[in-house]
Amino acid sequence: MDLFVVLVICLSILIFLFLWNQRHAKGKLPPGPTPLPIVGNILQINIKNVSESISKATEDYGPVFTLYFGMKPTVVLHGYEAVKQVLVDQSEKFSGRGSLPVADHINQGLGIVFSNGEIWKQTRRFSLMVLRNMGMGKRTIEHRIQEEALCLVEALKKTNGSPCDPTLLLSCAPCNVICSIIFRNRFEYGDEKLLTLIKYFNENAVLASTPWIEEKHNKHSEFTMDNLITTVWDVFSAGTETTSLTLRYGLLLLLKHPEVTAKVQEEIDRVVGRNRSPCMQDRSRMPYTDAVVHEIQRYIDLVPSNLPHAATQDVKFREYLIPKGTVILTSLTSVLHDDKEFPNPGQFDPGHFLDESGNFKKTDHFMAFSAGKRVCAGEGLARMELFLLLVSILQHFTLKPVVDPKHIDIAPSFKGIVSIPPICEMCFIPV
Repeated sequence: MDLFVVLVICLSILIFLFLWNQRHAKGKLPPGPTPLPIVGNILQINIKNVSESISKATEDYGPVFTLYFGMKPTVVLHGYEAVKQVLVDQSEKFSGRGSLPVADHINQGLGIVFSNGEIWKQTRRFSLMVLRNMGMGKRTIEHRIQEEALCLVEALKKTNGSPCDPTLLLSCAPCNVICSIIFRNRFEYGDEKLLTLIKYFNENAVLASTPWIEEKHNKHSEFTMDNLITTVWDVFSAGTETTSLTLRYGLLLLLKHPEVTAKVQEEIDRVVGRNRSPCMQDRSRMPYTDAVVHEIQRYIDLVPSNLPHAATQDVKFREYLIPKGTVILTSLTSVLHDDKEFPNPGQFDPGHFLDESGNFKKTDHFMAFSAGKRVCAGEGLARMELFLLLVSILQHFTLKPVVDPKHIDIAPSFKGIVSIPPICEMCFIPV
């Protein structure tokens, strides 16, 4: 038989099976754009800006719909009500981690971020216990962040007010905070070990082994050495990159909006002054600064579509039946940029988190760290770092752009799993 004929027959069978599966599942999963055989809806999605494609799809299919990435269905949730229903109201049923091919290849189902089931539960519980014992969430870690903030300030002073790209320094600071928790030691910013660690965050490199517990002979234990190594990698990469990216984007926005920077510095001068380091107790007396930090996180939309979740069982969701294992994508963009909660969401405005009296205003729509069972394990640490590091920088420096603020481009250079800010040089002028 001719090879071409064989290929046509095979392709026809695949198409038939795919379409049959589509008809079979139509009564269970939410509707969505018609997928193509084999590739699904991939050609209808802007891979460099998935959140934009999701927003457009809601115009035709509403807040709950199904997309096919290849032949696997993904249920997409858009808007606060739908996202909250999955992440908070039915958190346990949707607490699985959906598949990400690159992460699956690197992590092999281990660690905290991309694991599932008993591995995830035990590893997360154990990791949080160890991190708390090592100081996370306590005054001891606040002191370490304050010390690191002073080191960052000294490093920025060495730029002598000349134009510089602070990317590396803004990675060194949060990375050193994690080092101080896990290794009880920090590194000088020029240390090759620290620079190498930061350099290979995006690669599958073996970090280190740490003897937190010895159970390698217990075949039923989740605490294998491979799992602990992957967990340490998760803590380092997540704890460094997300904070670093937020700080980079935050300084970019403050350059773009000097009037906001001036108000923050006025509040710093009034509450903290110049002769001591800022502390977390100051935050309650600095509502404008607190609002700015929250607005930075809201505006930059760091993880637009969240990390994928998965149904841990067959779930009745609204009028649909979502089978166990189905990948769930929750649009955090639709929550953080909800125009009903945040008027003019595309505008950087700290007033989104202030009431009429100028007091800080909390909102359930603030899901920058996700929500529910899979909420970021390091949320408390990240909040502390962002406030103390940002306030320390603005306490000691005036930010000076190298171009007119109106010409500063604040659009992300890439918006995939995370939003990457554009590279921007700036001057740190000592005050």
